[in-house]
Amino acid sequence: MSKSKSYQQILKTTSLFGGVQFFTIIISVIRTKFIAVFIGPTGMGIITLLNSTINVLSGISGLGIETSAIKNISEKYQDENLKSISKLVAVVKKMMLITGIFGTLLTILFSKWLSIFTFGNTNQMYSFIFLSITLLFKQITSGQLIILQGLRRIRLLAKANLYGNLFGLLFSIPLYFFLKIDAIVPTIIITSLSALLFSFYFSNKIKIEKEEIDIAYFATEGRIIIKLGIMLTLSGLLTLLSTYLIQVFISYVSNVEQVGFYNAGFTLLNSYVGIIFTAMSTDYFPRLAAINNDSEKIKVSVTQQSFISILIITPIIVLFLTFIPLIVKVVYTSKFTAIVPMVCFGILGMLFRAVSWSMGYILIAKGDSKMFIKTAVLFNILSLIMNAFAYHFYGLEGLGISFLIYYSFHFLILKIITKKRYGFYYEKEFYGIYLICFVVCIITFFLRYIEFEVLKYSLMGSMCLIAIAFVLFQMNKVMDLKNVVILPFRNKNK
Repeated sequence: MSKSKSYQQILKTTSLFGGVQFFTIIISVIRTKFIAVFIGPTGMGIITLLNSTINVLSGISGLGIETSAIKNISEKYQDENLKSISKLVAVVKKMMLITGIFGTLLTILFSKWLSIFTFGNTNQMYSFIFLSITLLFKQITSGQLIILQGLRRIRLLAKANLYGNLFGLLFSIPLYFFLKIDAIVPTIIITSLSALLFSFYFSNKIKIEKEEIDIAYFATEGRIIIKLGIMLTLSGLLTLLSTYLIQVFISYVSNVEQVGFYNAGFTLLNSYVGIIFTAMSTDYFPRLAAINNDSEKIKVSVTQQSFISILIITPIIVLFLTFIPLIVKVVYTSKFTAIVPMVCFGILGMLFRAVSWSMGYILIAKGDSKMFIKTAVLFNILSLIMNAFAYHFYGLEGLGISFLIYYSFHFLILKIITKKRYGFYYEKEFYGIYLICFVVCIITFFLRYIEFEVLKYSLMGSMCLIAIAFVLFQMNKVMDLKNVVILPFRNKNK
């Protein structure tokens, strides 16, 4: 594949899944708006703590099978021959069912202690018991979506995500309207059930023959998947645990309302801005896993992905910095303006994250589980300590500063590791583009402090135009943007 075609493929798949993710964001914004209006920061704090706890349990019981299985399916899927992965698919589905049941039982068994540790009392014990079923739903859903992602059927994967979220929202709105804070548990369950039903519907469009698998084959393939999966589980668990502990820390030091603010800020960063990484990784990871034994191809693929990542994220950062007060009021309410400084500092970290994210997948694609877990331990301890100190001394704004500093370290450490361990490095040309993107974002950030409103927003608006123009110019240098835009319409008319 030519260099231009490679860039076009990255942009095409990012645009496809990113377009659907955009609608998913809209759905999430609407849901968040209803939560903010009907149950306020305190209700959002409760949702945050419940979801975080469930996510930790899901991380423990899931054994990292989701990511590990995608890697295995991508490696074995050759020449678009579905027969080559039919047995492996059967193994993955069975493993996801078993881990889902395990997660459900684990939640029920520890429901009382989960409530005490998370909320300081047993009031939410039955909430955890009812929510235990979502762990089963989530694992079965993942089992279906793994197949679509491993086979790089991005359109079907995107539709499954979109419709699952959409119908979950439609059923959630009336519940929040009538039940207010009592709607929290039912809406979480309904959303997970909706995702499950649509994952089945779209994954069944791939006609994979059902295979009978014996115990020996299941044990052999399962061991391969779990070997890397355990490391991924520990890494994911550490991340979830780190997030969970900082939320509990904020709750104890301050109150649940502050947890709601924390979650609102990082939802903007990780879910709304960070969703671009989810869109890109959907195709990027299977593509990288398929060439994991070729260091030169990996270097080219990671560089191209990093290049597109920084070009996409730069105008988003500039636009967010310019319109963040309005965005917060639209997405939440005026009560949430306290998160604006946190988000402004934090969003600068996304430029470092865009590159470190691209490099980080090298470790997973190569199955380097030992190094992966070492970096996971290091990064999560660093994140937890930095966040705790930052919140203690500087409150919510400190968390944004911590986010920025953390991802700058994340980038530097991964740069050193990937260079020494795999011989990976970026060319000077890439750093030149990266520096310009960084300068544009920093200038926009400091323009926020101009007190004269007309001058401030005139200059920030100009920076938005400069960022967009620069990105389009750079993209057009590596691919024919005109053809990229027109080609889908030509194909539709054929």
